[in-house]
Amino acid sequence: MGLHGVACCLLSYLVLAAAMYMDLGEQEERCIIEDIPEHTLVTGYFLLEPWDLKTSSGIPHLGLTTTVRDPDNEVLMTKRYGKYGKFTFTSHTSGQHLLCFQSNSTRFSVFAGERLKLHLDVQMGEHPIERGSDQTKDHLLTMDDTLAHLIDQMMYITRQQEHQRDKEEVFRQVSEDTNSSVLWWAVVQTFILLSVGFWQINRLKDFLIAKKLI
Repeated sequence: MGLHGVACCLLSYLVLAAAMYMDLGEQEERCIIEDIPEHTLVTGYFLLEPWDLKTSSGIPHLGLTTTVRDPDNEVLMTKRYGKYGKFTFTSHTSGQHLLCFQSNSTRFSVFAGERLKLHLDVQMGEHPIERGSDQTKDHLLTMDDTLAHLIDQMMYITRQQEHQRDKEEVFRQVSEDTNSSVLWWAVVQTFILLSVGFWQINRLKDFLIAKKLI
């Protein structure tokens, strides 16, 4: 197997893609949540079509609005598209991003009761390889592009690992703080119990002396 074949095999393992589909109604908005590290390029491919493909020829005005919000609920991008296309954005902070999709189709373009099916493929990482690339490119240029893509994907994986380590550090700090609080509360409870016991013993002793029982 040549170097190009090895690169293609590695690419098949390292390309991160989340293919899915969802159901959309007239003017209905649906959202998904993606946990994205900072400074990461995200590319999404989509296709909007009716569930009953036999009616697709009678629905000429299918459209989709895509809105992306960052972990602070700030809008990173919002754009209207046709029934198929591609959107891209770059994350500025790490955390959960909200990707929302709303059908632009109206009752004039969608049959009564017709539901739409949104095919969605979200890829993360720098410089994604474009689909349908020219197969007649020079072999060396194709290999260079593939290797560059692999390097970018490995950089993305490194950032993802750093992001997960940061989240783990925050969780560990919260756990340590909680354990410390529980420990101090146990110490306080023990002190209170000993104080109450000592006070009760003294009161009992005073009572017995007052009754001349001891």
